[in-house]
Amino acid sequence: MSRRKLKVYLDNCCYNRPYDDQSNLTVSLETQAKLFVQGQIRDGCLDMVSSYILDYENSCNPFANRRTSISSFLTLAETFVGADHAQHIQEYAEQIMETGVKEKDSLHVACAIFAKSDYFITTDYRLLKYKSDDIRIIDPIRFVLEYELRDSL
Repeated sequence: MSRRKLKVYLDNCCYNRPYDDQSNLTVSLETQAKLFVQGQIRDGCLDMVSSYILDYENSCNPFANRRTSISSFLTLAETFVGADHAQHIQEYAEQIMETGVKEKDSLHVACAIFAKSDYFITTDYRLLKYKSDDIRIIDPIRFVLEYELRDSL
């Protein structure tokens, strides 16, 4: 019996994690886990969700090589939440912000939920504190642990 592919939404800090100082063990492990997730997406084992918020935030990246690399990867998304859904996204994001989540983060989470993602993967430690019945918010390391455990059952 084959399992349904999981839908994952990685936020902007996840995409930028490989460019952070890798001398910190946690950063290095998160980078390796994020690269594993990207490999699973490329191999068709996971479905990736992207959004107009990711496109916008990436377009603001001052480093052209990072911006281009991330933009290229985002084209692999199976699902794209476009600006044509901005009104619904904004309404949901406002509810999320009431819990203390920052605006950009709430927009990302709202897009992920709108797309019916199974997981929202982030390296933002403050955002990891937000809990939702609609989506599992998780760091890349824990995601890989859960994902590999799921495949071993």
